[in-house]
Amino acid sequence: MNNIVEGGCFCGSVRYSFKFDKYPSANCYCSICRRISGAPFVSWLAIPSDLFKYLNNKPKKIKSSSHGNRFFCDECGTPIACVLEGDPKNINITIASLDKPQEFEPKAKIFVDDMLDWLK
Repeated sequence: MNNIVEGGCFCGSVRYSFKFDKYPSANCYCSICRRISGAPFVSWLAIPSDLFKYLNNKPKKIKSSSHGNRFFCDECGTPIACVLEGDPKNINITIASLDKPQEFEPKAKIFVDDMLDWLK
């Protein structure tokens, strides 16, 4: 297996990479993830920030709450990442923006109290 993982947005304007490893992952059911993605939940992978790099254009930043910032492509709108004030050493990457998302199955569920009833 290649030791470098890559991903990016739908249009290719934003590309990123990081070293392959077993990182924490989860499906998040919070209302902010739902609203920012237009989906019932978002799958995240937590990468140490010092192992992560953008390869070309950087995404646009939006302060999505009092405790975090979201990053998305300003060309096509793809959600790319989230950085939380309580965990500044990690960047949370949307698993679906990876080139091979099938290699990173989410291992946990977070904010399940916010899960839409029709998902239960």
